[in-house]
Amino acid sequence: MNTYYRCLCLLALCVVFCFGVNAQTKQEAGWVIETNDYSDYTGVAIANGRIGLLPSKEPGKTKAIILNHVFDKESKYGVSKVLLGINFANLEIVIEGDTLKADNCTSWTQKLDMKNAALTSTCRFKNYADFSFTSYALRGMPYTGMIDVEIIPLIRNLKVQVGGQIVCPNEYKNVESGFRVMQDLDARMPVLQTIADSPFEKHQMATSATFIFDEETPELKHSVKGAYHHELVFTKELKKGEKYSFAWAGAACTSQNFDDPKSESERMVVFQLLGNKESVIERHQELWEELWQGDIVIEGDIESQQDVRLALYHLYSFSRDDSNLSIPPMGLSAQGYNGHVFWDTELWMYPPLLVFNQGIAHSLLNYRFHRLEKAKKKAANFGYEGAMFPWESDDTGEEATPTWALTGTFEHHITADIGIAFWNYYRLSKDKQWLKEVGFPVLKEVADFWVSRSVKNEDGSYSINNVVGANEFYHHADDNAFTNGAAKTALEYAVKAAKELDLSPNSQWSKISKALRFHYFPNGTMKENRTYNGEVIKQADVNLLAYPLNIVSKPEDIRRDLAYYEPKMAPEGPAMSHSVLAVLYARLGEADKAFELFKRAYEPNKRPPFGALAESAFSNNPYFATGAGGMLQSVIFGFAGLKITDEGIEQGNTCLPKQWRSLTIKGIGCDKKTYVIEN
Repeated sequence: MNTYYRCLCLLALCVVFCFGVNAQTKQEAGWVIETNDYSDYTGVAIANGRIGLLPSKEPGKTKAIILNHVFDKESKYGVSKVLLGINFANLEIVIEGDTLKADNCTSWTQKLDMKNAALTSTCRFKNYADFSFTSYALRGMPYTGMIDVEIIPLIRNLKVQVGGQIVCPNEYKNVESGFRVMQDLDARMPVLQTIADSPFEKHQMATSATFIFDEETPELKHSVKGAYHHELVFTKELKKGEKYSFAWAGAACTSQNFDDPKSESERMVVFQLLGNKESVIERHQELWEELWQGDIVIEGDIESQQDVRLALYHLYSFSRDDSNLSIPPMGLSAQGYNGHVFWDTELWMYPPLLVFNQGIAHSLLNYRFHRLEKAKKKAANFGYEGAMFPWESDDTGEEATPTWALTGTFEHHITADIGIAFWNYYRLSKDKQWLKEVGFPVLKEVADFWVSRSVKNEDGSYSINNVVGANEFYHHADDNAFTNGAAKTALEYAVKAAKELDLSPNSQWSKISKALRFHYFPNGTMKENRTYNGEVIKQADVNLLAYPLNIVSKPEDIRRDLAYYEPKMAPEGPAMSHSVLAVLYARLGEADKAFELFKRAYEPNKRPPFGALAESAFSNNPYFATGAGGMLQSVIFGFAGLKITDEGIEQGNTCLPKQWRSLTIKGIGCDKKTYVIEN
């Protein structure tokens, strides 16, 4: 081969190699969000549906552990509040008398790997050593977490002191901290542990932790740093240039889930300690790989790809298919809204999870089904039939809204939202046994509630009076558009469910669903309620009748309502409103307007450095999982044109932004179908 052809071949190989590296880099960028700036820091929770680890900018530290659906009183006469776990996920490292901190490091980075649900912090400490900390909330062991650590001395041998810490929240009572080494034949099991009672002593809290070493276990010493803070310490001489690895693993258990949380937390860390570090991480990664069978791939817009995947990552992180628990607005990232469950789940988070993961959707519905009897009692207590679900729900199923908030007493559309979610599950699953045993019992009680809640007018129509609708700025509304629309839809679904089971539906269900009142301005724009006169609204209300309720279906009616209500929305309102408008404009074929609203729904709410969503552009309360649900609905049910119908998932007209070359939606429905839309 002459020189000319050799050069051509080498050039071709270089092109192929560079293209492959570039493609790999772009693919990884869609899964990884990395930062080297902690000047304005909002961490992104690492969660597994049971516990959430809220990271810190400090290497090896965790700000808090959030527990799912473990409640005590917020105050002596207050409502319930979700509890923090006793925090096991902290390390303190001392080299040459200096403690490792972000401010005395260089080359600080944090990397969120969404594919494997892992957060890795790296830094260089005064040229002494390079550090790497990878944190997991283990998916396969949902009450546990782990920090996997690597240290490489750079310029000489170093003596390193490492303390694995347990820090108990100050408000907990009867705190007992200790360390013991259990022995079984040749197995030594050193365990650090704290047990305590929750603030009003509803629950016993227990956390255990231990080190896991790749090689010989060094001498461990117990050190008490205060009544609520103790640690397990080892000292190690490290050789220059040689990587040293270990892990710090812990478990947070409570009497909500275990009769003996102390012993159970010990067993969990012992399981990780005795040769299972790699296996539990591998299992964690396998389970996340299964979750990501449901995914959204955007070509041509890496920022949108990261934002959308981060939203889906959070919904997966905050839920499980085996928990029978729901998702509060802030998920497992904070104690916002006391960790209670609202309509946010059924109307905003549930639809994306339903199409991607029917196991999680089933679990979310079980949360409501298991509290049906409490909802029936609430209806009876307020003089109604059927079931009346609480606006804010906790572990009990009773109303958990603070008594000063009128939403808890009057925001009744939550009951219809739940009924709609149950019928949508049947639409996808076609599980008639489930419908008979679970779905229809809920739909029946929901429909009976709306029969008793509605009042007949002189002209034969029906009204639902004195409610707070989706627009929470307007109290004591009569014939709120969304409340009436949701009730109408739930009543219709109850009729369909009865017929599906060859049962005779209550004749009142159909009669009232057809006769509920809606009010209009002279030009045909639907009024938000009977006396609405153009006031600013908190969030979308009337527009929800076009999507997701599909009551308003004519394009000219949809456009008229969109044009009127978009400028009425308060800038401090939550993110979901513009997501709904984006769906509607996409379905109308207006890609540019839909994309503008898609971005407006969440871009102002992103908080550095990872893009965690706050509830509004003016709040600082991330991560707002409700906003994630709205964003995902814009993509799935707007741009991709998917619809949930009585025949299952169908695809209508698609509408891609010009910024996207293609959109791929993977793992949709029970048959895991893939939809590809190209520009």
